[in-house]
Amino acid sequence: MRNPQLPTTTTHRNAARPRSHEREQRRPSLVRLILCVLLGLILLFGIIALITWLVVNPRRLRFSIETGSFTRFNLTQDHLNSADIHMVLQATNPNRHMSVYYDKIQATTIYEDQQLAINDVRPFYQRKNNVTHVDLYLAPRDIGLYSNVAHDIRAGRAAGQLDLFVNIWASIRWKIGVMKIRRHLRVFCGPVTTPFLPPRSFNLIPCRSYTY
Repeated sequence: MRNPQLPTTTTHRNAARPRSHEREQRRPSLVRLILCVLLGLILLFGIIALITWLVVNPRRLRFSIETGSFTRFNLTQDHLNSADIHMVLQATNPNRHMSVYYDKIQATTIYEDQQLAINDVRPFYQRKNNVTHVDLYLAPRDIGLYSNVAHDIRAGRAAGQLDLFVNIWASIRWKIGVMKIRRHLRVFCGPVTTPFLPPRSFNLIPCRSYTY
C-alpha cells in the first residue's frame, strides 16, 4: 500500500509573494505622490509671493546722515587711544504697503584707507511710509594707525574736523501683510565732515544703499 503524499506549502508561499511585491511597488508610488504635493505647494507659495511682491512694487529704502560730531578724542603719536563719535542716521521707508524689521545692525567707521571701529546699533522696527532717526554711537578704541593716517588725523584735528566714512550692514525683514521676507542691507555714507565741536549747522549727507 502506497503512503499518501503529504501536502506541501509551496503553493501558499508562492501566493504570498505577489502580495509582498505589490506592497513594495506601492511604497515608491506613495513617496512620489508626497514629493509631488510638496513641490506643488512650494511652487504655489512662490508664485503667490512673487505676485504679491510685484503688486506691492517696493521702493528703495533711503538713508542720510543728519548730524555728527566728536564728543571725545585721544590721540598719541601713531595710536588712537579712544574716540567717541555721535551721528544721527535718517532712515526713510517710502513704501505704503511694507514695514521693515531691522533685526541686526553694524556700523563700520573708516578714515581714509583704515578701519577705525565696528559698533553694534540698536535694532528697531520701522512702520510703513515712515522716517526714523537712528543714533549711531561710534567708538574707536586702542587703534594702531598707519603713519600717513596718523599724520592726516593730526592735521584734521588742528583744522577742527575729519572726513569719515560710515558703512552699515543690516539683517532685515520686509513685512507685507502676514508675509515676512528676509533680506540683507548695505548702506554707504560719506565722506561725512565730522567736527570736533557740536556744529551750529550740518549739511545732510545722502547715502547709497542696496538690498540683497
